[in-house]
Amino acid sequence: MAECVESVRKAVDRVYGHRVMRRRSNEITSEAALRGARGSAALSGADWALEEVRRRTDFGGDAEARVMGAALRLTAEAGQLLSVWRQSPLRVLARLHVVAAARQEDSVGRPRREGEAVDEPLIEAALPGADELSGRLEGLADLLVAGTSAPALVTAAVVHGELLALRPFVSHNGLVARAAERIVLVGSGLDPKSVCPAEVGHAELGSTAYRDAFDGYVSGTPEGMAAWIAHCARAVELGARESMAVCEALQRGAA
Repeated sequence: MAECVESVRKAVDRVYGHRVMRRRSNEITSEAALRGARGSAALSGADWALEEVRRRTDFGGDAEARVMGAALRLTAEAGQLLSVWRQSPLRVLARLHVVAAARQEDSVGRPRREGEAVDEPLIEAALPGADELSGRLEGLADLLVAGTSAPALVTAAVVHGELLALRPFVSHNGLVARAAERIVLVGSGLDPKSVCPAEVGHAELGSTAYRDAFDGYVSGTPEGMAAWIAHCARAVELGARESMAVCEALQRGAA
């Protein structure tokens, strides 16, 4: 585990040490947000080319367009919620679901109730009941507010995995879980400028590897948890590599 944490730290530090970051960090952040949203949407069934995401202005049409729109809105919103997250993670999660769903319905922005169906086709693990959901959500929130000595990478992976396992909302749980992972990575100071999008890495590793690693988290075994954390670590490293490539392109004047 220590090796994963150290490897991620080195990858992130390489991005922050790039000369382009000293002059054009806002551009790197914006590009990372776009690429991160594209990656998260890909895992939720909208695997679009990056240039298609740049080109499109209407994200209210078919199902894939709505997923992409939700991912883009979440990425934009997440950066505005850091201070609230430290005090009330559950409020932030509710807000993220409202932003993702972008509709006025009773089920939006609150934990699902017993018997409500969940639309999350990528994740097939057993769905916890409403009582278990409530208890585990409260436990997760208490842990985050109290703070933990665990490395930021580990905390982010646990938040991501727990939200996938719980699927607290009737829809958009994968998008919300990945946005929450990003909030932890940024808020912890590991990636304060949000330039190392883990979502890019998760998408690059592929949905099969994502599901397999998540099965390890759900198993609750030390080996399974370690495999999930290692998967999340690799995703952050790949996100950092993506931003390094953007820095190099900007330096060459090619982007």
